[in-house]
Amino acid sequence: MNTHRRLPAAADEFEPEEVALRPRNVRFDLATAPLHWIPGDRYASHAATALNLFLPVAERWFSKLLADSLEYVRDDHLREEIVGFIGQEAVHAKTHDDVLVEYLHRHGIDPAPFLSQLEWVAEQYEHRISQASPLRRRKALASGTHALSAAEHFTGVLGQWSLNNAWDGLGVDPTLADLYRWHGAEEVEHRHVSYNVAKYFGMDYVAQAVAGVMVSFAFFAMILRGLKFIVHEDPTLPNDGYLRILWHLRKSGRSGAIPTMGFLVRSGLTLLRRDYNPADEGSTAQAVAYLATSPAARACDG
Repeated sequence: MNTHRRLPAAADEFEPEEVALRPRNVRFDLATAPLHWIPGDRYASHAATALNLFLPVAERWFSKLLADSLEYVRDDHLREEIVGFIGQEAVHAKTHDDVLVEYLHRHGIDPAPFLSQLEWVAEQYEHRISQASPLRRRKALASGTHALSAAEHFTGVLGQWSLNNAWDGLGVDPTLADLYRWHGAEEVEHRHVSYNVAKYFGMDYVAQAVAGVMVSFAFFAMILRGLKFIVHEDPTLPNDGYLRILWHLRKSGRSGAIPTMGFLVRSGLTLLRRDYNPADEGSTAQAVAYLATSPAARACDG
């Protein structure tokens, strides 16, 4: 049965810009977490893991991009938001690197080949920026903020989904569920920042739509690539091709273990709306409420 948590009656109690962004100390112990942490659904388990394996490399790029953009940002409040965003993303990346890579190693999977591919992609940004003239540097940063805004749209949407999904009714491993929900809640909390920065750098509707289309394909292609890598390394699964994996994911979406493909497509199409605003894509109040009760965050407060 697909039992979902429900959003509060009101979409939000306050604007996301009203929250002072800050990184939170967290502690996760995955020593006993199973590889197939969603019971009865190995593909859904690996899909969530692939997403969260991909994100640290992306988040370091996000942080570098916004740190570079501070050179051109004169709005004090936006600068504060950028600094808070960078702090949260740094903790996300370090936490996943520390616990998720070790977790996979413990189950006999070395993610290094997949991570090396991601690092190579991220290094292309560094190469482009390091060789750019001052004028081209600003244009490259502006283009990067447009792409970042689209990418953060999906991390925010998926974060909101994680706070309202069917995992509790599926008997998932509670520590991994908390890891992914803690991360997702902070993505919801800072979902507006990259959009505000992109607007500051002059993003218009055409740039928003183009970035949305390009990033949508790249974002999910990389996750699917990571999923296929983990499936290949899992000795309990056949070495399925992409079409077979997508067929399995379709079933996982129906059970509520992962977002459905229809949900993801509709989420992407939101970026083509002229009135798009990430503040409308989640509940800051719900995210902050979860972060106040997250077992991993409370473990560090005690």
